[in-house]
Order: sequence, then structure tokens, then C-alpha cells
Amino acid sequence: VQLQASGGGLVQAGGSLRLSCAATGRTFSGYGMAWFRQAPGKEREFVAGISGSGVLTFYADSVKGRFTISRDNAKNTVYLQMNSLKPEDTAVYYCAAAETLVAPMPDLNGMNYWGKGTQVTVSS
Repeated sequence: VQLQASGGGLVQAGGSLRLSCAATGRTFSGYGMAWFRQAPGKEREFVAGISGSGVLTFYADSVKGRFTISRDNAKNTVYLQMNSLKPEDTAVYYCAAAETLVAPMPDLNGMNYWGKGTQVTVSS
């Protein structure tokens, strides 16, 4: 599975962005998908996850109520809608795929495939 994230950019605090992650390769719906992020000087952290069918979604406490993860299996794409952005959301965002996605907090080592990140910068 190859993953390509896009949609990052510079936005003012309170604004919105939508990230996309396009997948190629094996059956997309067979994989749980997740978004992680890594801020400068910090460890990579979990942001949001979604089951293969899209029925189950889960979020880090820091983004609950502001971010929404979704997927379109017909388009082999997972999305992260980010609203009410804060400067502390500034990070490189990565999408990842797992054959077995562990809820509610997937571990980095449990993800089988990673895409290259996309930079999100939120100005105050």
C-alpha cells in the first residue's frame, strides 16, 4: 500500500483545512486508517483513526469536537477535516494504514504503511 497525503498549508487560528490521503495498492477497505502528527521537537502522536468500513472513528482528546476523520473506499481516500485550528495544531501530518487498527489509541509500531507528511501551520 502506498499512501500520499496532501492538503496541508498555512492558515490562521480559527480557520479550517482538509487533508486527504490517497492510497494505491491492496484493497483499501481492508485497512484501518489513521492520522498522526509530529510537531518540531516532539514525538509523533496519534490524531484520529477510522475502521476499514468507516463505521468506527476515534480521536485524540486534543482534537475531539474539532477534527473529523472520514473515508471514501470507492476513491481509496481518507480525509481529515480540521476546524477551529489552533497554533498548537501546527505539525507535519502523516496518514498511515494498519491491517489491524487498535482503538482507541493506535501505536506507531502497529501501523503497517506510512505516507509522507504534509505540513500544517496555524498562525496566531
